[in-house]
Amino acid sequence: MTRLSPLVSGALLMVTAGLLFAVVNTLVQYSAMTHGLPASRIAFWQYLIAFLTALPWLIRRGRSAMRTGQLSLHLTRVACAVIGVQLWTMGLAHVPIWQAIALIMLSPFFVTLGAGLALGETISPTRLAAVFIGFAGGMVILAPWSDGFTPYALYPIGAAFFWAMTSLLTKKISAVDSSETLTFYLLLLLTPANAVLALSDGLAIDLAASGALLLVMGILTAVAQYAIARAYSLADAAFLQPFDHVKLPFNVALGLIVFGWVPPGALWIGATLIVGASLYLLQQENRAQPAGA
Repeated sequence: MTRLSPLVSGALLMVTAGLLFAVVNTLVQYSAMTHGLPASRIAFWQYLIAFLTALPWLIRRGRSAMRTGQLSLHLTRVACAVIGVQLWTMGLAHVPIWQAIALIMLSPFFVTLGAGLALGETISPTRLAAVFIGFAGGMVILAPWSDGFTPYALYPIGAAFFWAMTSLLTKKISAVDSSETLTFYLLLLLTPANAVLALSDGLAIDLAASGALLLVMGILTAVAQYAIARAYSLADAAFLQPFDHVKLPFNVALGLIVFGWVPPGALWIGATLIVGASLYLLQQENRAQPAGA
């Protein structure tokens, strides 16, 4: 039997993660729109089950992963991740998946701006132009001038912003702490934070009606996260990024099959601008890396 190369394995893992997250997104929408579950309750159970799925890994890492001198930064990073999760889930509860998934792809542009403003990194005119083109693509998809616009569509943009802040904090913390420590604190603190936010809506669920959906959501979330981590251990970001964008057609296809949502032509125009600009930014980031990094 022929063994796959690390590059091919990484690409397949990234595509698999995109497909799994597309299924998770569809289940989130189905739970909210069909079963009427509050977004905060969905987020709590989804990540609680993901946490329990990853619990053996946490136990194995134990004290070595807990050591850090940057606890406040870890807490801030988790806070940004939690807000991003909540906004993303609220967005999925109200807007078509094709629109939500395209708008969440604005995150790299927030990262570029944040790196310049918060980390003092230089933003060249060409990078700034790429950011402008990316946000222009987002405006085409958002279409705030149209009759079909709803303020709920701003939730995925908010999620993109807070996940970008999470990425920036990850970059800062990882200069000192290991990836195991980053993962440990994220998994450990995400669930109780989501629980606090879900208390007002209640945590109880009907196991017969929606329990199976939440169980599948949580397990697939954990598996998809592992697939992404494994992919990045096999290949670099510049190679994997185009395969990450495959998640867009997966989400569009499932939205069409499950809900009958047919995206307008503006989606593909805006998505082309976003994907093209984000790939350019990634190429520039890769060139800026020192040799051997």
